[in-house]
Amino acid sequence: MTFLRGSSLALAFFAGMIMTSGYAIAADLPNTKSPAPPPPPPSWWSTVTVNGEIDAGITGNFDDPSSGLNWGHLFTDKSNEPMFNQGLLTVQRPIDSSKPVYDVGFAFQVMYGSDARFVHYLGECEYCINSLYQVSLVEAYVQAHTPWVFPGGIDFKAGQWPTLEGAEVIESDLNLFYSHSYIFNYTEPFQDTGVLAIAHVNPTVDLYASVVSGENTSIGFPYGDNNTAPAFEGGIGLNKLGPGGAVTVLATTHIGPEDPYYARGVEPNGAGQVPATYPGCGGGTCGNSILRYANDLVVTWTATDKLTLTLEGNYTRDDGIQDETYGAAGYASYQTPIDWLKINGRAEVLRDETGAIVAAFPGNFDFVNVEHGYLNTSIIDPVGTTYFEITGGLNITPPVPSSIPFLKAVIFRPEVRYDASLNGTTPFDVQSATGAGIKSDQVTVGGDVILKF
Repeated sequence: MTFLRGSSLALAFFAGMIMTSGYAIAADLPNTKSPAPPPPPPSWWSTVTVNGEIDAGITGNFDDPSSGLNWGHLFTDKSNEPMFNQGLLTVQRPIDSSKPVYDVGFAFQVMYGSDARFVHYLGECEYCINSLYQVSLVEAYVQAHTPWVFPGGIDFKAGQWPTLEGAEVIESDLNLFYSHSYIFNYTEPFQDTGVLAIAHVNPTVDLYASVVSGENTSIGFPYGDNNTAPAFEGGIGLNKLGPGGAVTVLATTHIGPEDPYYARGVEPNGAGQVPATYPGCGGGTCGNSILRYANDLVVTWTATDKLTLTLEGNYTRDDGIQDETYGAAGYASYQTPIDWLKINGRAEVLRDETGAIVAAFPGNFDFVNVEHGYLNTSIIDPVGTTYFEITGGLNITPPVPSSIPFLKAVIFRPEVRYDASLNGTTPFDVQSATGAGIKSDQVTVGGDVILKF
């Protein structure tokens, strides 16, 4: 009995040890409960976005030119006059180029405002509204990402889109300043119509190649396209260069016959206007062998998390009007310790060899008339000028109260700008809508407010 009692105590003790050890082992094991399944990927339609933007401002000119024009400005060309520059509606579904899968997207953007005078595709309602404020299509394209050939695949785009070239763009909020550089205003195309391929060769190298109808044109001679030949736009992009991958480079070129070609020898629009003629064609009409070359290089260095520096170089030659421009612009943008305040600077030099490129367009249709080759009232500098401009400005982005519906952001961009001729010419302070300037420099103070929805 004593033995049995002792055996029972031993068994009980041994069982308790087993139970205790088992509990400890179970406590140390990871949770064996099945994890929650990952959320389903977003549907294609759920990634479509609809955004709006409003931009309005004013550029004050101390000379108060009688013509009402700020020479050397394009989108901010009206002196001492409030302007509604842009009302933008954008509907888009971007593609994801980072994954080795097929993806399809699109973009559609339309503009109303004074800026629309300069960003028409020829043949698309450029003469619909005879007003300072017009309607224009900025972009409309479909795009696709394909996991073909290269590790990063190839993107394709078909339709109409803003040019690859330049440090500045059409959409206001994507620029540091209210006013634009000479390079953006006068030497580069604004938009293209055609087919574009972007090859992501590796994480460092992107190759661009497109066949387009020309600068700011659509299709269909003579109203959509002012000549009967295609053009090429392409280049190379280099990403994440230098220590920390802080440098990017984009080198692009646009080559094609861009001067109006009216071989028929008749008034092209039946409205009493005659084709322009160019010295590069022996005083006659231009053929498709007369080319324009626009070459651009943009280098961006994110020096610190607060400071970004950009350098742009540009060379453009037009064999039709026998003119060439070459210049450079430097940008600096510093994010201050105040979250809503950024300080920006720009300095630029541009040489317009004969004076035929930098111009003013007092009439609402003057810019598109020049592109078509119709008679116009635009003003050009009668001699070649080397232009200099330096601009200082702020980006002020105060927080938006959540109580304001739909409003996503507010941006104020005040600026002070000084323009001058470096070779003694007097293109500034234009005295009339058909006359030349009388001063060698110009000071403007302006700015705008952008509301994003």
